[in-house]
Amino acid sequence: MNAPDDIDISAARLRAGGHAPKIAVLLGTGWGPAVDRVQDAVDIPYGSLPAFPTLTIGGHAGTVRLGTLGGREVAVLAGRKHAYETGDADAMKGAIRSLAALGVQVLVQTNAAGSMSESFKPGELMLISDHINVVQRSPLFDETSDRRFIDMSAAYDPALARQAHAIARAAGIALHDGIYAWVMGPQFETPAEIRWLRSMGAQAVGMSTVPETILARHAGLRVLALSLFTNMAAGMNAELLSHAHTLATAQAASQRAVALLEALVAGLEL
Repeated sequence: MNAPDDIDISAARLRAGGHAPKIAVLLGTGWGPAVDRVQDAVDIPYGSLPAFPTLTIGGHAGTVRLGTLGGREVAVLAGRKHAYETGDADAMKGAIRSLAALGVQVLVQTNAAGSMSESFKPGELMLISDHINVVQRSPLFDETSDRRFIDMSAAYDPALARQAHAIARAAGIALHDGIYAWVMGPQFETPAEIRWLRSMGAQAVGMSTVPETILARHAGLRVLALSLFTNMAAGMNAELLSHAHTLATAQAASQRAVALLEALVAGLEL
């Protein structure tokens, strides 16, 4: 659990980077190349921010890059700590609250996901319209005030979502819309689990994003979230799943993903 001083210190060190972003972008697996698009960049490692976690997963650099993306000031978080690393869902609590203290208003999340829809293929992108917290873990378990009872009926901001689809169409980038199911991991799902999740109405499955969305909404941030499909989910084809395969597929599709992300940051009306 982060002390309030840790959040204040982290926000102050971010503020000292000389930028005042209203948008923060949290990069998931495969979205890392977006940091190279940031101009006038100032890098602050998570290790120098006491409210931020230590990362251990390949493809997650553990750096906040402050600068401009698409002509707009932004804070780009290169990597997240996942609940499957410790069993706790609150690993990104200090980071999200530090962003709120910095003055960020919108959190744009990205992730790599498995497709559970025959219509959504590896390499394609999906805007998350809603989520299913399959494991029913919350990053707010230790909260004591009534503010813990956060309304999640519009967890992913509808106005931002409408803008995102319009921006994607204008850029000529296909963007699906669907529901994301959060599973704990780190093991991939079984075919039977995928059949169950599909019956619940989800189109994407992954091991992140939902805890950060809950934290962001608790901190008063608006949320927009994107999935990059890296594979068809278990049992939907003969493919064997691995983290290496996830990284390879995400890398191959990263140019389109980063182009959309840059267009969104540039075009969103807050």
